[in-house]
Amino acid sequence: MIIRGFTDLQAEYHRLSAGDLYIGRIHSAFLRQTFFIDLLQRGIHCLPSPLSQLLSSSKAAQAMVLRDWMLPLTRVIRRRHDLIDAAGGYAAANVGPVVTKADRMHCGHGVRRWNDIETLYNTTAYSADAYPMVLQPFVEELVDVRVIIAGTYVEAYRRFNPNGFRMNLAAGGTSSPFALESAAEDFCRTAMARGRFPYAHLDLLIRGDGTCHLSEIALDGGTKGARIDRKELDRIKSEVLEQCAAEILSTDPQSGRRQTSP
Repeated sequence: MIIRGFTDLQAEYHRLSAGDLYIGRIHSAFLRQTFFIDLLQRGIHCLPSPLSQLLSSSKAAQAMVLRDWMLPLTRVIRRRHDLIDAAGGYAAANVGPVVTKADRMHCGHGVRRWNDIETLYNTTAYSADAYPMVLQPFVEELVDVRVIIAGTYVEAYRRFNPNGFRMNLAAGGTSSPFALESAAEDFCRTAMARGRFPYAHLDLLIRGDGTCHLSEIALDGGTKGARIDRKELDRIKSEVLEQCAAEILSTDPQSGRRQTSP
């Protein structure tokens, strides 16, 4: 059985069995992890992958799973103890200003710059609302680039804000086309593969020597600044998911044998 869309998933949920395929997002915020665990335990395929959907909604989860693609010393701060440990490690590494990212805030609203980690600790250590968060060194002279990859479609544009360090277009940044080198595209695709992303919007921080660091990744993101419009991009993404579904059907003999939902 192939199910498309969350409404049909809920209607057919208890009829699904191993080899069945669900194409769509899980929108139930409070039960999302339960849905994913149950579907995976029952052998039901999901597109986009459960991992990519969970990573898209959590900056802390991204930093945990994709840390090797991010700036050195990137850490997930889950509690006060993590923060005081990070303070010691950052001091030993002579890290000055730092940046924190609130877990589920977007458009740059949850990004904060601190003059040093002691200021961060003194301000947030005892605030339960601060956790979890992502902690990173603040590095200047980096080019901020948004990359959109969906199948063979690849587009990149630079984001720049002369009036602040937040480069998001929603936070006052401007954009211009960016020529993405093949090594940078490979970097993006390896991160996507690790997070099981069939397509992605990636924010890169690129050094002068071309070294790339992942800032954030998501299944969806704004198209302001991109050449492609939302309708066309959604069409391409849908095609990518159907191609992934066809690959699953060709490799799993149990998939798609029962009645398919339209």
